[in-house]
Amino acid sequence: MNKVQVEILGLSASPTAGGAYALLLKEIYGVRRLPIIIGSFEAQSIALEMEGIKPPRPLTHDLLKNMIDILGGTVTEIIIDELRENTFYAKIKVEIAHLSNDIDSRPSDAIALAVRTSAPLYVAEDVMKVASFVPSSEDADDIQDLRGEKETESKPTKKNIPETKLAQLQDQLREAIEKEDYERAAKLRDEINKLSGNQN
Repeated sequence: MNKVQVEILGLSASPTAGGAYALLLKEIYGVRRLPIIIGSFEAQSIALEMEGIKPPRPLTHDLLKNMIDILGGTVTEIIIDELRENTFYAKIKVEIAHLSNDIDSRPSDAIALAVRTSAPLYVAEDVMKVASFVPSSEDADDIQDLRGEKETESKPTKKNIPETKLAQLQDQLREAIEKEDYERAAKLRDEINKLSGNQN
């Protein structure tokens, strides 16, 4: 199977999918983008890990990683290998005691595990051909990654950010995570990203 290595480019609320999120993957050695609609729980799980925020108790994907570690296993790669009836399918490749196993998974769960294990993320070329797109230069200027940074060579500086407002939001975010209110945490994170990203 021909496969293409990708990375996570961004994550945003999807206005057309009622509470779901759009996860945007980018071809590492190319320009194609692959959007995948995922649930809010998986989106929060991915975002928290990528932002280095540790919840007070392990989430489901943390538990899965811990179990693989305890069993002496390694997640060697994640591959989104099929698209059937507008639904993506993925496989988690796990190696335990020199035996390799492919585990069927939803892409969102597989990606949430990939960000925790630093496993490479791939998409089958057949899937990229059908579901990816090449952005126009205007689209590329508007895309923001999970840290609110635009995908351009010059990253926005935070010089003009009202520091008190930003610090206040970050305190509220920490508090929401401690209380395990991940829905509120996601909203606060988006607000922080918006505040950081809109400053030039």
